[in-house]
Amino acid sequence: MRTETIRDVDVKSRPVLVRVDFNVPLDKQTRQVMDDTRIRAALPTIRYLIDHGAKVILCSHLGRPDGKIVEALRLDPVAKRLSELLGQPVKKIGAAVGPEAQAAEQAMKPGEVLLLENIRFYPGEESNDPDFARELSSLAQIYVNDAFGTAHRAHASTEGVATFLPAYAGLLMEKEIEALSRALTNPARPFAAVIGGAKVSDKIKVLQHLVDKVDTLLIGGGMANTFLLADGYQVGDSLVESDRVDAALDIMSRANQRGVKLLLPKDVVIADSFSADAVSRAVPATQVPNGWRILDIGPETVESFSQELKRCQTVLWNGPMGVFEFPRFAEGTRSIARVLAELNATTIIGGGESVAAVEQLGLSDRMTHVSTGGGATLEFLEGRVLPGVAVLRTTKN
Repeated sequence: MRTETIRDVDVKSRPVLVRVDFNVPLDKQTRQVMDDTRIRAALPTIRYLIDHGAKVILCSHLGRPDGKIVEALRLDPVAKRLSELLGQPVKKIGAAVGPEAQAAEQAMKPGEVLLLENIRFYPGEESNDPDFARELSSLAQIYVNDAFGTAHRAHASTEGVATFLPAYAGLLMEKEIEALSRALTNPARPFAAVIGGAKVSDKIKVLQHLVDKVDTLLIGGGMANTFLLADGYQVGDSLVESDRVDAALDIMSRANQRGVKLLLPKDVVIADSFSADAVSRAVPATQVPNGWRILDIGPETVESFSQELKRCQTVLWNGPMGVFEFPRFAEGTRSIARVLAELNATTIIGGGESVAAVEQLGLSDRMTHVSTGGGATLEFLEGRVLPGVAVLRTTKN
């Protein structure tokens, strides 16, 4: 089955409600958009709809207002930046439903863009209230979800409105679904997954799902400490989840049974405290002394991971290799990003701090796909059906 997109429906002169993810960081003083990556990601869909004569009604959340109006979380700065990027006015109103929204929609002409107020100002959004979803859907004739980053939420603007309107994928949503689905169902091989981050518990289901899909599993970050402990190593004062040792052992056993190569750090960068300026040094993973903690993978591990990745045709990366927010302990993460940028392979960056790493290094355009999802990407990689994807129309290929 293929998910239908905006290319499959006539939008000319019709009001189209588009769920976008404009949850972007704002400067606290100037309230200007500090990073417009998510806004730029939605531009292909918005421009397509403009070019095909739709009345484009955009809907997004910003922050966590918890169903209340928070002045600092109004979307006016987003409208300003979007207008600059589109090169045309974007009308922003102070409501998402009700008379103001209805009047604004009725005044629209084909090719115009309207941005509704922060959808999470309304308690009916996160509770997926059917009456709120009906009121929101009354603004349009067609619904488009282009917010993959919120597709794992069963909210009114991601799932509920599809009860009342025909629902299609935007171009960004299409790109996300295709890239992640292809990696999980029909990857060019060898296929490797590089998984990092702080805790095994955050990604245990991802690991359990991927160990049946990949040829190689490379594990770094704080979660690797639990695997090292499971393998019989001492990890000093490192972050570790003792209650997840059995889960780590199960994954290692399943990898062995399936012939999947599972690589753990050979050496690590340790520190005498959890701080940016801590005393640090690289040691073999077998020689972490008491009182010290692992904060990054070491140079030998970077080399062994790199050599393994260079033989792969598909690589999926999710999660940093160390404490990425501390520059001294970011080199493992940065090195993996540089290696992936040089590969002649399909490279998929699966959200979160992995995306931050490739963006900081200016390597995003050298990756095959950089996911805009965080939790949504993880749930997709777990093999779960996302509510915001499940409601979209499908057709036989």
